[in-house]
Amino acid sequence: MNSTAGSQVLLRDTFPTAFAKNLILVMVWFCLSYINGSVVATFFSNQTFYQDPRYILFIHMVINDAVLLTVSVTMTLVSYIFYKISVSICAGLVLVASFTTHNTPVNLAGMAIERYIAVCHPLRHAQICTVRRTYILIGFIWFFSFVPDITDLFVMLAKEPLSFFYTSVFCLRQNVFKEPVLLYRRDVFDVFYFSLVFLMLIYTYLRVLLAARAMSTDKTSIQRARNTILLHGGQLLICMLSYFYSSIEMFLSIIFPVNITEIRYANFLIVFIAPRFLSPIIYGVRDQKFRKYLKRYFFICRHKVHTKVENHEE
Repeated sequence: MNSTAGSQVLLRDTFPTAFAKNLILVMVWFCLSYINGSVVATFFSNQTFYQDPRYILFIHMVINDAVLLTVSVTMTLVSYIFYKISVSICAGLVLVASFTTHNTPVNLAGMAIERYIAVCHPLRHAQICTVRRTYILIGFIWFFSFVPDITDLFVMLAKEPLSFFYTSVFCLRQNVFKEPVLLYRRDVFDVFYFSLVFLMLIYTYLRVLLAARAMSTDKTSIQRARNTILLHGGQLLICMLSYFYSSIEMFLSIIFPVNITEIRYANFLIVFIAPRFLSPIIYGVRDQKFRKYLKRYFFICRHKVHTKVENHEE
């Protein structure tokens, strides 16, 4: 990992290559931000979603992914434009990216549990899955993601001299949080964290599958819940790539040492950018109720734009 970081510091793209990469990145960010913004606007413009835990968890995941996307793109652009930035700014960006990265799998688990309760305990769903408990769960998600990473900051503050925070570094996690023990702690936490979420998804899926076989009515609703949990599992597997980001980058850089910058750029697009398309598409467009209001939102926006154009022409 250290050798990879060192190689990245030595090798830089030419200006045309760097410009093309950043242009593509900004266009993808703008496209995703527009999609996420439309989904968020649809949620907040219809009070019917405010009282449904399923949609509250969904919109929390969309906002979380939007923050992660923005911070990740910012870090990449900064690495191209300024190359090195202040340790304090880099540490803040790394921590926010880490918080939001860890939030997504736990949020997926929460959505899977909500679907499990809706199918297997429909009479108790309204009592268990309340709006208040949903917001408490979101608070727990942030606390669960916040505590392990904030300990890295405390260790860095205790170990590093004050002068270190006034230096500039190429903004990578290992260049800021340099203590080896932090790397091992993070690996252990990630394994435990993902294993717990993965087992939770398997449990909820199997229970819904058993419920589908036992019930003779409402097969469509059960099948939809089962497919939703399967999609949660698929998205979780894609999210797991972020935990192997550095390992993948290091492995490929050994095989193709001349193409380190291309490997890092492609790895970033596949691991961090591509999965961000899934949440609004799978859980927003796929949901019939949300899709209806989303279409209505686009129709209203288009009508307003058309009216403004006509008034301007007059």
